[in-house]
Amino acid sequence: CRDLKILYLQNNLIPKIENVGRLKKLEYLNVALNNIERIENLEGCEELKKLDLTANFIGELSSIETLKYNMHLKELFLVGNPCTEFEGYRQFVVATLHQLKCLDSKEIERSERIQALQNYPEVKQKIREQEQAYLLKRAREKEEAQRRMQEKKDKKQRQLESKLGSDRRTAGNCYLRSDSLQNKENHQAEGVREQETRRMVEDDEEDRRFWEEPTPYTPESRLETHRYIEEKQRAKDNIREFKKREKPLRTLVTAEGKVLNVNVPKLEFSLKDDEENNQIILDLAVYRHLDTSLLDVDVQPTYIRVLVKGKPFQLVLPEEVKPDSSSAKRSQTTGHLVVSMPKAKEIILAKQKVSTSIKDSDCSTLQKNARRSRQVEKLEVDPNKHSFPDVTKIIQEKERIGQGPIRLQPEKTRETKKSYVDLENNEDVPPLI
Repeated sequence: CRDLKILYLQNNLIPKIENVGRLKKLEYLNVALNNIERIENLEGCEELKKLDLTANFIGELSSIETLKYNMHLKELFLVGNPCTEFEGYRQFVVATLHQLKCLDSKEIERSERIQALQNYPEVKQKIREQEQAYLLKRAREKEEAQRRMQEKKDKKQRQLESKLGSDRRTAGNCYLRSDSLQNKENHQAEGVREQETRRMVEDDEEDRRFWEEPTPYTPESRLETHRYIEEKQRAKDNIREFKKREKPLRTLVTAEGKVLNVNVPKLEFSLKDDEENNQIILDLAVYRHLDTSLLDVDVQPTYIRVLVKGKPFQLVLPEEVKPDSSSAKRSQTTGHLVVSMPKAKEIILAKQKVSTSIKDSDCSTLQKNARRSRQVEKLEVDPNKHSFPDVTKIIQEKERIGQGPIRLQPEKTRETKKSYVDLENNEDVPPLI
């Protein structure tokens, strides 16, 4: 980032200024609230105008002489550093850095600079003496910090060994106390609970002792505090992870193979039987803005399972369906998940179309005729009325010619009777009337 102009690195544990010399265009560098003990490696920042070193551990005040090469430096902040407690601190900085316009948010006046330059040799000598005393103090603090760290390591090791020994004794007592498996598990659970209770009490006591113990404000103490907070957070995360793994998984299918209805995400749903299209439709009210990648749909012949952000929704279907032909989609208006599952048993429904031209009366007439056609009608004849035809009267009549006037003369009628040959008498035939 060679064109970088502003760089914020505040509130970290940076012990040393380094690797910024290539930032030729850097104008503002903020390294407040770190563990920096001296000013160095800033000669390459040619355009540096503002430098913030608030609340660090700069005690080697003579190290500011390296900022003489930063000709554009106008503002410098050293508030909260040990060097600000030195006698003649401000005069020394003002006399050393001629290009500086503002120190610790206070503007440098011309008269102040002239006075600082006049007393510069004496002030410089005092600063050197105070600096040497501070460096000796820092050396003792480093030795004390190392000694305390080693003591804590040894104490932690002894606690770990004693804890392992007590765990073994607890396990042995649990094993010797009973022979049955159930009693053994109960004793082990009691031992685990006792260990957790004891560990919580010890942790609280250790936490109280750590924060109440007076310690000097040094880079080592800041680092130790940070490590302690990290260890506590890591222990909490491990416990949380262990409890998460320890939590039994929700049963979706029993040992006998029975599928259960489960709604862990607690979503509204509706199951519709679409008889017209011979399918079952599930409408699951998932969250509208939920990403589709967080949904996992699994359709089986007898049930459907949907994972919503890892939480299972399972529903037993009233009828067997075809998983391969099923489809799932999201509603564009509500965001609901709609799953269409065709039934495995196909049913063909015939649609009867009735013409509008047929009236109701015609329909009733057709229905009556249909019912009549389905019934078998038989002709019943009274056997008492059975008679035989009179054969003697079956003769050919003579032509009759009327007499009298023509207008009164009747029309000539000629009727021919056919003679029946080979006539047989059948009793089942009704008489001719």
